[in-house]
Amino acid sequence: MHLEITGLHCRPELKRYYIRGVPLITIKEVSELAKVSQSTVSRALNGHPTVKEANRKKVFEAIEKLGYKPNAFAQALASSRSNSIGMLVGSLDGPFYGPLMHHAEDTVRKNNIHLIVTSGQESYSKELDSIYFLRSKQVDGLIIHSDKLSDDELIDVVKQQNTTIILNRYIPEIADHCIYIDNELGGYLATKHLLENGHTKVACISGQLSKGDSRDRLQGYRNALAEYGIDYNAALFVEGRFDHQGNHDVARRLLDRDPTISAIFCQNDNIALAVYDVAAERGLIIGQDISVVGFDNDTHSQHIRPRLTTINFPVQEMGIEAAKGVLALVKQQAYPLKHKLTPELVIRDSVKMR
Repeated sequence: MHLEITGLHCRPELKRYYIRGVPLITIKEVSELAKVSQSTVSRALNGHPTVKEANRKKVFEAIEKLGYKPNAFAQALASSRSNSIGMLVGSLDGPFYGPLMHHAEDTVRKNNIHLIVTSGQESYSKELDSIYFLRSKQVDGLIIHSDKLSDDELIDVVKQQNTTIILNRYIPEIADHCIYIDNELGGYLATKHLLENGHTKVACISGQLSKGDSRDRLQGYRNALAEYGIDYNAALFVEGRFDHQGNHDVARRLLDRDPTISAIFCQNDNIALAVYDVAAERGLIIGQDISVVGFDNDTHSQHIRPRLTTINFPVQEMGIEAAKGVLALVKQQAYPLKHKLTPELVIRDSVKMR
């Protein structure tokens, strides 16, 4: 008879826990079998240089005799690795972070390594705390997507742990550790598409301006206007959010300010969804009365009606590249990391030529 305790199985007669038939050994069991102290076992497992080689050998022989499988576990301990990668993201949900985490996790698991993920929740202190937490777990490497930490602080993180990849930020001093998308180009492509279709009164709803993504996409918007000889009009710009909070009110405020707006560049697809709702409230038909371009190419962008023209953010590629890059750093292997990812315009049905 097995007792199930939080996903583990305990055999009372053996006083040992099992996962899928594999025993979970304890430091006490190892110390008793190896005939060394528990502190010696702990130091050996952490690769401490003060442990005598004879005692280290006893510890790992005891691990093998206690039946822990696979043998790669003991080998990882002997090499002072935790076989884990830590990842900091802005949030644990949403159409951007979900795929980013999924593809990073899938890639590291193929290398028999686990991904430990935590979120900063748009808080400076929580981002710092998350990094401290991950490092306390002695992760072999870090993947960091930070909105709140400064460039200098991220430079310090890389100096302290060289096996670190920084996402969605270009920092010249640690350029070899950065993977980012050309957000300025993405904002330019979105706005240019609207201008090419004859729209001259093109508005923009950004994400939080505290985020570098938002500022870069706004610069791309302004670059496209300048290329077409159109002056930037502050009345056609409003700050929204990349999540769902408050974007409906922002869209209403924009259209109240100037009902003659014929097109809107939304800096992500969540914002575009809010514009769709507000347009419906006012009897406006997307793709006929008002044109919309989003950003990210979230899954729902091709399922709403009309299907949303948007900028593809290669989030899958970013997650895979981040994982491969950090694994190469951990293993001290050469890897041609792709640092700058290119956004692409995905044309669907939400833009009408004027």
